[in-house]
Amino acid sequence: MSDSSVHSSGSIRRMTEGSPLRLILQFMVPVLLGQLVQQTYNMVDSIIVGRLLGADALAAVGASSSVQFMVLGFCSGACDGFAIPVAQRFGAAKMKDMRRYVYHMIVLTVICAAVLTVVTAILCPAIIRVLQTPANIEKNAITYLLVIFLGLPFTFFYNMQASLLRAVGNSREPFIFLAVAASLNIFLDLFCVAVLGWGVAGAAIATVTSQALSGLMCLIFIARKMKLLHPQRDERTWDRHYAMNLLAMGLPMGLQFSITAIGSMVMQACNNSLGSLYVAGYTAGDRVEQFVMCPYVALSSSMATYVGQNYGAGKFDRIRAGVRDGFIMGHIYGIVFGSLMAIIGRSVASLFLSASSGSAQILDISAQFLMTVGFTFWLVTSVNVFRPAIQGMGQPGKAIISGVVEMIARTAFAIGTLPLLGFTTICWTHQAAWITAGLYVILMYRVVFRKAAGKVRAA
Repeated sequence: MSDSSVHSSGSIRRMTEGSPLRLILQFMVPVLLGQLVQQTYNMVDSIIVGRLLGADALAAVGASSSVQFMVLGFCSGACDGFAIPVAQRFGAAKMKDMRRYVYHMIVLTVICAAVLTVVTAILCPAIIRVLQTPANIEKNAITYLLVIFLGLPFTFFYNMQASLLRAVGNSREPFIFLAVAASLNIFLDLFCVAVLGWGVAGAAIATVTSQALSGLMCLIFIARKMKLLHPQRDERTWDRHYAMNLLAMGLPMGLQFSITAIGSMVMQACNNSLGSLYVAGYTAGDRVEQFVMCPYVALSSSMATYVGQNYGAGKFDRIRAGVRDGFIMGHIYGIVFGSLMAIIGRSVASLFLSASSGSAQILDISAQFLMTVGFTFWLVTSVNVFRPAIQGMGQPGKAIISGVVEMIARTAFAIGTLPLLGFTTICWTHQAAWITAGLYVILMYRVVFRKAAGKVRAA
């Protein structure tokens, strides 16, 4: 199949022509549905654990959530970063160059997956202890986290292929494959926990297995339908230049998530020190917040692809228009659905717990967290619009600095105010980080945009 024939298929979408808002929304909807599906099965996973195994088991699953975010976020961020040069070459219609990047992306992803799996599996017990996990849930917390870490190759496997598909404008198939895998995950959760009695390990095994399935379906689709992404024999030669360009984009984006998560780990440790009731309450509230966060994650992914393709095509007026539309859309969503989360959050959090002693107190903790975060949810908009725009314009270094800024703000606020405010600190730590990082990325976007657009005009 020729490149030109692939361009006319429904498997790709060029974002360099047409209404920016319409293109962003069209790309965003499948990504959003995929995020909702993924968060739904994460929520079902927690509901099954909390209701069948109890509050301590739920706390064990949630005790390491910040570490999971750090490691899994690195996987996702690195793959998204590797895909940015692919999106840029696709936008510029440089197909042979694009496929050489695809080849190098595959090799580097395999190396990253192998190294990260070994390192995290070895360090797993130490990580749980560093997080000040309560003794009554420590063993289950280690078990759950170890299984998740051993499944990292499957996480990389799916994210690499999904990032490649999104780079050429295809956000539909990754959603479909994730939806099928999520349905399997729910069945496996019930089977492994309720039937086989594998406890929290069963819930983790179900998650890893479903991730492997989604990756396998992506592979079959790319092999059969996406000839555009198949490196030819002369394109499968190692070139240090291509590898370094990919690492220059992928590692900073992966580290951006990881550095951001360090602040979340400090916040997690502060919350864990308050006791298992607060761990369970925060876990339930965090699952609800992550579900409502899905449109922001989808918006961020859409902005990176949209800006990357238009940057490759040299269309800066379209970049400006798309970023403006994304910013307005993000604020409207944050105000409306953040308020809804604040109002009904306690009722939704109750799904995670069976009626037992302490459940009312746990729900009060969840409600306090969700009400505080909900009414200020719109503050996260800037980070999810301007940071991916900076990345799409080939400036991952400035994006990673925003992660450092966010980490410092979250860490300083959590440690500095916990002795005075207790759990109220946990309820306001996210906002402190969103405001600080948001101000930074707005400034950096303006600097990067003006510099890049000026070079094009001068040429």
